[in-house]
Amino acid sequence: MGLKEECGVFGAFGLEESSVLATLGLHSLQHRGQEGAGIVTFDGESFYSVKKEGLVGENFNNVETLNKLPGKNAIGHVRYSTTGDSKPENIQPLFANLALGGFSCAHNGNLTNTKRLKRELIEAGSIFQTTSDTEVILQLVARSPKKRIVEKIQDALMKIEGAYSLVILTNKKLIGVKDPFGIRPLVLGKKDGGYVLASETCALDIIGATYIRDIENGEMVVISEAGVESIKIFQNIKDRPCIFERIYFSRPSSMIEGKTVYTYRKKMGERLAIENKIAADVVVPIPDSGVPAAIGFAQKSCIPFELGIIRNHYVGRTFIEPAQSIRQFGVKLKHSVNKSVIEGQRVILIDDSIVRGTTASKVVKMVFDAGAKEVHLGVSSPPIKFPDFYGIDTPTKKELLASNNTIEEMAKVVGATSIFFITLEGVYKAMGYESRDSECPQFTDHCFTGDYPIEVREEDL
Repeated sequence: MGLKEECGVFGAFGLEESSVLATLGLHSLQHRGQEGAGIVTFDGESFYSVKKEGLVGENFNNVETLNKLPGKNAIGHVRYSTTGDSKPENIQPLFANLALGGFSCAHNGNLTNTKRLKRELIEAGSIFQTTSDTEVILQLVARSPKKRIVEKIQDALMKIEGAYSLVILTNKKLIGVKDPFGIRPLVLGKKDGGYVLASETCALDIIGATYIRDIENGEMVVISEAGVESIKIFQNIKDRPCIFERIYFSRPSSMIEGKTVYTYRKKMGERLAIENKIAADVVVPIPDSGVPAAIGFAQKSCIPFELGIIRNHYVGRTFIEPAQSIRQFGVKLKHSVNKSVIEGQRVILIDDSIVRGTTASKVVKMVFDAGAKEVHLGVSSPPIKFPDFYGIDTPTKKELLASNNTIEEMAKVVGATSIFFITLEGVYKAMGYESRDSECPQFTDHCFTGDYPIEVREEDL
């Protein structure tokens, strides 16, 4: 409750109406970023770009726009700003004409050494047009002394640190790259003799592409007329995928390791029920993020599941921002209580995470105001005690509710009868692993443990 999405990337190579496919793919990835969207295409001779603030459906919904994006090759991006201001010039994909031809790049994640690299590049004569860390990658590629574009990209990757999945479009190639730890996701698909790269499998589904495989950690895939070439840039580094892809970020219908994200989240709700025995009359999800876990919790605890909170999907940000007289209604514009299943009941609210606790406190109050006798808040992730530096927009440690309060104090802050969490061990079991210490992949779970896979220096904060 309160985590900000990352970004979503998409690429298509050798496919008719690639801009249409990119639009559809980005639409399915819209949950990963709503601030801006962009598409760059190449028709064999020239590059074309359209980038707009706002949602994909608002900006790429007409033939006139799509006609500005000809060609069989395309990359696209939906943005939520974690590094760089929320400004039009930061909307991706970024594009530049390099010595070897056009180069366009879209990035999901966050570089942790951006400040150092940018300072060095500016001192060496680089001129920056944006505040996005993605431009650092572009500048490093441009300045590389290597001769071939693939070698230039590899040279740049050796200098950057952090979490990233990249899609890159050149005159002859579509390139996908995953960071050494595989923190940010990227999948490869195939359609009608062409290839597709995307942040999640849901973007493959919407265009009828067939899933081939996940890009491996530290891998670069180079797609050209000759086919797909795999280059393992970083060797002997253990995979550390982001645990929040399964808990929060990915679309429930997306597949990860052969299972839908919905399945993982439902299992997390079951584990939450196994670990916490709460006497109550009804289980209510905080929509939409808490629904799968609430279903699992209700089924395992044998407590009835009800839609006690109804979400309004038609509230735009522009509506709730302008006036304090409207803004004060906040959560009520987005959620309304179904009083018929709340009044006089002992209610268990379920959500997938709690960050500052501001939204949770408002929802709890709404449920109490509707006549609930008790309101217990269950969270299907462990307490978030540490900030993220890899592409998730978490607040600083002092702003994190769980970092500064005991469980009992957290319940008082949000106004709940009680608050309870799944253990980290329970999360791993819900994902099909016996424990975090077994032979399973160790996920990037630093928000719960403080175990950061990539060091972040003080000068880069």
